[in-house]
Amino acid sequence: MASYPDKAWKTLTTHLLAGGAAGLAEALCCHPLDTIKVRMQLNNMRRAPVNAAAPLPKSFLGVGQRIVQREGILALYKGLGAVVSGIVPKMAIRFSSFELYKSWLADETGKVATSGVFLAGLGAGVTEAVAVVTPMDVIKIRLQAQRHSTVDPQDVPKYRNAIHAAFTIIKEEGPMTLYKGVALTALRQATNQAVNFTFYQEFKRIARQLQGLDELPSYQHLILGGVSGAMGPISNAPIDTIKTRIQKSTSVAGESGWTRFVTVTRDIAQKEGYKAFYRGLTPRVLRVAPGQAITFMVYEKVKSWIDLWNDRKQPSFLKPKVLSVLSTSTRVLGVALMLVVAYIAAHQGV
Repeated sequence: MASYPDKAWKTLTTHLLAGGAAGLAEALCCHPLDTIKVRMQLNNMRRAPVNAAAPLPKSFLGVGQRIVQREGILALYKGLGAVVSGIVPKMAIRFSSFELYKSWLADETGKVATSGVFLAGLGAGVTEAVAVVTPMDVIKIRLQAQRHSTVDPQDVPKYRNAIHAAFTIIKEEGPMTLYKGVALTALRQATNQAVNFTFYQEFKRIARQLQGLDELPSYQHLILGGVSGAMGPISNAPIDTIKTRIQKSTSVAGESGWTRFVTVTRDIAQKEGYKAFYRGLTPRVLRVAPGQAITFMVYEKVKSWIDLWNDRKQPSFLKPKVLSVLSTSTRVLGVALMLVVAYIAAHQGV
């Protein structure tokens, strides 16, 4: 029987490799949908000229077609570098912290109630939001919001790539700008992952019981992941729209996070109506649902491969004391990230 440190090692490597692979596959497949979603959410921030030949399209397909026609098909992948560079740590942190928080909430027999799964999902969402997602989102949105042609070499954008965007933002607006909207991002990610993990775990448990299976086939992980993934965006669409507007805007000296939140929320409600809070919901669901479907399917498959490898060959080059340090470090990291959440939220506001 494997010792606790051995299990800790397997858990750590499994979440790192399986989560990273799943996140990379999800980003490559679904990023164009996210770009269209961001453009739809930002449409009213740019008024069309009075003498414009045609009004700005409002439909999902119309916005996508306009981007491709005016900026080239590669424009749908603007900001992908920022996403890919954060995918491995994001997914590793998401799954590792979820399992960590779940272990804290388990009873004496190791079982976790549905409420415990929900709380673990909340914690995982907040953890990934502070560690990776907020800076990644700020850079991604700045890149996606640029309306320049990817096929015209003379059309030089302000931000050339993710690294240049990060450097420019830090130089012009300060490093804390990368954490603009951190509270809203944490709220969005927390609700997303709480709903996502809870529904996925329950769906998987029910499916296994009904079929009498120890492990579900990949296509069922795909379906269950897609259904559970669609729940989050529907529940927190207004949060995502407000967060996108805040992160798109440049920093104003002396303006607090709360003031910025109130101003953006009031402007959307008064100038565009309450329906505007749900603008971009369709592409977001189309982006998140298949994204989660791909993530869970790839994650479960890669995890099963790693488990098979671990059953055949143990990492004998690592001593138990080292593995114990890894396990303890995971717990310390979880607590440290939660403290960082509180600090940044207090100093940056929304």
